[in-house]
Amino acid sequence: GFVGLIVPHISRGIFSADHRRLMLGTLLSGGLFLIWSDILSRTLIHNVELPIGIITSVIGSPLFIYMIVKKGYNFGG
Repeated sequence: GFVGLIVPHISRGIFSADHRRLMLGTLLSGGLFLIWSDILSRTLIHNVELPIGIITSVIGSPLFIYMIVKKGYNFGG
């Protein structure tokens, strides 16, 4: 879920809002992110392979919370 929610928003900041560039940038960024997350999950702890979902959630949760706080959403208050 993180890759589908956060990577396009980060890609929009890096690349332009032009959808042709944004689509290619999002595809490449999401793929690279998952490759590096997989490498990290295999090498972080010796002889233990962590699920890739743990790595993506550890990285994605703070970024998602930051984006919510930055936008200033008011949830029912």
